[in-house]
Amino acid sequence: MTEPITVEPVATVVGGRIEPTDDYWGGTQSIIRIDPDRFPADSVQGLEEFSHLVVVYRFHLIDPSEVHLGARSPRNNPDWPATGTFVHRNMKRPNRLGMSFPRLLKVDGLDLHVSDLDAIDGTPVIDIAPWFDEFGPRGQTRQPAWPGQMLENYWKPTSGR
Repeated sequence: MTEPITVEPVATVVGGRIEPTDDYWGGTQSIIRIDPDRFPADSVQGLEEFSHLVVVYRFHLIDPSEVHLGARSPRNNPDWPATGTFVHRNMKRPNRLGMSFPRLLKVDGLDLHVSDLDAIDGTPVIDIAPWFDEFGPRGQTRQPAWPGQMLENYWKPTSGR
C-alpha cells in the first residue's frame, strides 16, 4: 500500500477562474483541453451525448506542507465540528486530488466546454469520464447539517453575491 502511483495529466483546464475561492462557482465556464500530443480526436467520440462529466484533477497550487491530516473544523469555523481529513472535500487532502461533475456544454475537437467546474485555469486534469446515473448513490443518502450550511453559496453564480 505504500508504493507510489504515478499519473500523467490527460488535460488542462483553460479559462474560468484564475484563483480558488470557497464559494460562487455557479455558472463558471471553462475548457478542459485534452492533450493533442497523446490523444487522437476520436478519444472523445460519443462524449457529446452526455450532459455531465466526472473530472478528477490535481490541486496544483497547494504546497504539500499545507495538507492537513488530522481533525479540524471545516473552513476553520468553530460552529462546525472538527472532522478528519477524509471528511473534508477541499484542496488540503493527502493527495491533493479533487473531483467535480461539470455540465458538458460542447465538444469542439479535444476541447470540452464545461460549466460549473470548480477548478481553476491551469489545473492539471487526471481523468475524464461521462456521468452515468447508474453510478450515482444507490439508496437514500444522509449527511450532517454542516455541509449544507457551509456550501449554501458554493454553486451560486458569481453575480449572485
